Amino acid sequence: MKKQFNLKLLKSKKEIAAAVEQLAKKINKDYQHSVPLLIGVLKGSFVFIADLIRKLSINLEISFVELSSYENSRESSGDVKFVKGLDIDIKNRDVLIVEDIIDTGITITSLLNYLEKKNPSSIRICSLTSKPSRRKKEIKIDYLGFKVPNKFIVGYGLDYKEKYRNLPEIYSLEDE
Repeated sequence: MKKQFNLKLLKSKKEIAAAVEQLAKKINKDYQHSVPLLIGVLKGSFVFIADLIRKLSINLEISFVELSSYENSRESSGDVKFVKGLDIDIKNRDVLIVEDIIDTGITITSLLNYLEKKNPSSIRICSLTSKPSRRKKEIKIDYLGFKVPNKFIVGYGLDYKEKYRNLPEIYSLEDE
């Protein structure tokens, strides 16, 4: 029998838009004298990064990496796979990682280790959401939209088994 879920609204379109606006203001200020490389973490960050860059007034470049650690589950396997690595030189560049969620910290730690070996000038992290109650690795998030409860969240790019990404708001996936 297929498992059923209920969706419980956590963040509305209005709340998300306000958070993106605030993050953009801080990023515009911090990078006003630089041309940062924004690295979106696929697939979840694509909606967030699209909205974010439309609010940025600075010069910037964009690239993407794709990482996987969930393997069609609601729990991270702890094993991070690089599905798509970086295809641009970041040596002596200011790098801003753009994430949809930082959960255990395992995935972002793997990405930071990967990027640091490429000798950027700086690396900062921007995440729409953070689940600090699940953190296994200590992570400094420079730009954060929301802290969320220890629930599996979907919508606004976040998925469960590739579903729910298209929802315009953020929901928790609740067992029926």
